[in-house]
Amino acid sequence: MDASLFSPLFLSRIQFGFVISFHILFPAFTIGLASWLAFIEWRWLRTKEDLWRDLYFFWLKIFAVSFGMGVVSGIVMSFQFGTNWAVLSEKAGNILGPLLSYEVLTAFFLEATFLGVMLFGWRKVSDGLHFFATCMVALGTLISTFWIISANSWMQTPQGYAIAPDGTFLPADWVAIIFNPSFPYRLAHMVLAAFITTCFVIGGVSAWYLRRGVHAAAAQRMLVHAVAFAAIAVPLQIVAGDLHGLNVGKHQPTKLAAIEAHWRDDTPGAGVPLVLFALPDAQAERNDYEVAVPRLGSLVLTHSWNGTIRPLTAVPRTERPPVAPVFFAFRAMVGLGVLMLLLALGSLWAWRRGTLFGSRLLLDGWRWLSPAGFLALLSGWWVVEIGRQPYVVYGLLRTSQAVSPNIAAAAVLSSLVVYALAYAVIFGSGIWYLRKLLGIGPVKQPPKDTQGGEKTPARPLSVPDEPVDAQVAP
Repeated sequence: MDASLFSPLFLSRIQFGFVISFHILFPAFTIGLASWLAFIEWRWLRTKEDLWRDLYFFWLKIFAVSFGMGVVSGIVMSFQFGTNWAVLSEKAGNILGPLLSYEVLTAFFLEATFLGVMLFGWRKVSDGLHFFATCMVALGTLISTFWIISANSWMQTPQGYAIAPDGTFLPADWVAIIFNPSFPYRLAHMVLAAFITTCFVIGGVSAWYLRRGVHAAAAQRMLVHAVAFAAIAVPLQIVAGDLHGLNVGKHQPTKLAAIEAHWRDDTPGAGVPLVLFALPDAQAERNDYEVAVPRLGSLVLTHSWNGTIRPLTAVPRTERPPVAPVFFAFRAMVGLGVLMLLLALGSLWAWRRGTLFGSRLLLDGWRWLSPAGFLALLSGWWVVEIGRQPYVVYGLLRTSQAVSPNIAAAAVLSSLVVYALAYAVIFGSGIWYLRKLLGIGPVKQPPKDTQGGEKTPARPLSVPDEPVDAQVAP
């Protein structure tokens, strides 16, 4: 086995990829879930229907557990910047540090202020104030997304910087830094991905209840809202993804060539084929078993029948990202998106005809695609991050130059093993508990007592009203 697989650089990349891939799932879910909770509470305030209140408390328990796991998994990431990526922190800290600090000063403070009211203030504050707290938590998750995507987008398309004699990046224009060329497209793509991820979880849970014949009223109400939202959001995501692709072609052409496994322009004027399937061979600079549609790639990638993109062979091998992971991850994301679109449109048609709740095919489709948002999110993130290689700050700072110089491979490997074991135990238990909460489902909540206060501290809202083994989780 190649000794480079046990180098500090490779192990540090594996560790960061593992941690961030795991972490991104929980914030993405809670971004969509916070907005869903705000919508549910707004509907309860408008109608005063008990069912809306029951749904709010059901999903609030899911939110509390997911939010906690997202915070815990995010803490680990910050350690790695100091331990494994000290050069990156030194060179780009003047830009990345403030951007991440703005997230703390805006999003975290906002969430910390209102999260307690949202979780424990139902009987302590007025209905309007509680709804305001829920909205502020939802806004906080979106503000957090804003700053995180801004920082990551700057690393993808750096702008508004100056370079000191020692190679340190210095801020020259904060507006250009924050609103760098890829930021608007990546922010829209990420927010829609988070909402769609949550939407398909809600739809999948609803379909599972309907297939089992439990919580029928709640399941029907959740499913129709999931169908309506998916029918709007998934097409919007396709448009956002197309605009993002055009931006990648302009600012990161080598990444786009890797996405398409486009090695060379053999026939001038023939356009770019759309490769549906292939086995990219980076060593031979070709695709094996390729299935492609002539010229369709030009239309999709450039919106021109004769458009071209720069091939991989136009740059040295040392400037290319790993092609196969980027190629397959992109197709996994697109494939899942197509399945979600077909399911959303089919469900919308059945809903209008009044056959949605009795269709085993569609209900099973929602059940099977309930994790599709998570899988598509991870696939898209891998395309973005692996496709940026060999740079950590695109075109300016190589990943090999950003790793801590004196860190030992054994230290990185041991910490990676510890992280993996800790995540398996802690978050495995958390996910098991979430499945149990989903298995119990929404239960009837007592009326709000506005006359007296509780004499004992409120228990965490993640604690269910029934034993967690009352039902089998979906």
